[in-house]
Amino acid sequence: MNWLEVHIDTNHAGLDPVEAMLSALDVDGVVIDDETEFREFLEDNRQYWDYVDEDLERRMAGLSRVTFYLPSDEAGFAKLGEVRLALEGLRAQGQDWGSLMMSLENLADEDWENNWKQYYKPMEIGERLLVVPKWESVETAGRIPLYLDPGLTFGTGDHATTRLCLEALEKTIYGGERVLDLGCGSGILSIAALRLGAASARAVDIDRMCLDVAWENAALNGIGKETCDVRIGNVLTDETFRASLGGGYDVVLANIVADVIIGLAPLVRGFLKEGGTFLCSGIIEGRQEEVAEALGAAGLTILEARECKGWYAYLCR
Repeated sequence: MNWLEVHIDTNHAGLDPVEAMLSALDVDGVVIDDETEFREFLEDNRQYWDYVDEDLERRMAGLSRVTFYLPSDEAGFAKLGEVRLALEGLRAQGQDWGSLMMSLENLADEDWENNWKQYYKPMEIGERLLVVPKWESVETAGRIPLYLDPGLTFGTGDHATTRLCLEALEKTIYGGERVLDLGCGSGILSIAALRLGAASARAVDIDRMCLDVAWENAALNGIGKETCDVRIGNVLTDETFRASLGGGYDVVLANIVADVIIGLAPLVRGFLKEGGTFLCSGIIEGRQEEVAEALGAAGLTILEARECKGWYAYLCR
């Protein structure tokens, strides 16, 4: 079946009237894009990011849009006509609800469900790793495959910060290590450590979605919950949770952002065993020296610094 993807452009004030209008026409399941909420989300969570993708910012600039789907058949086009008439009624009210312009695209089932997969292909990383979308069958050519579901939206290895971590990790894991992964997201670093030979990994994040995402990705790689322990909590603000993680780890990972790494720096030695390694990434260009100073002040020595596309990673002891 073919579908119509329908967009109505409005402004923040017009979102509720447009959604109510569609609901009255039995059009539900709408998707809302709103720059105001996007900006509020960024501001409320500023400590967790240093960089917002420029394409995303451009796409969201001035955007308040309602998107919905109709079957591309006689009934769908009839409903589209009802929506057009209802929009004229909204315009006639004379309120400042933006342009109230409607546009549409055609989608087939296979476009809707599968075309996004073309953007995710197997990626060779470092000398030993191969990140593979779960639907791909590939010859690994002696590399260690990491199977992931990119549809789960968390880190998939294509970003420079994750690549920096994976490249450093394969030179850090020799076999039998205990690993603590702070800000685990998809679980890719924990999974990589285990596939490289680590004995166990404890993956931590503040986002509850990561619980299922990380375990699902671990299962794709034949890794069970007894080996990859995923926990939800904030090590910066929750002392009880922090204590529950214990210490004596051979490797601590943190692929987050500069502010969080700076906050973590005084805590890292409490997690590490004597001679253990701290690998941090997610540090945008311009903040690398600030992070390096915080690591040094916490008694950590930077053994190696890596840079890729304006992002930095530090390997410390």
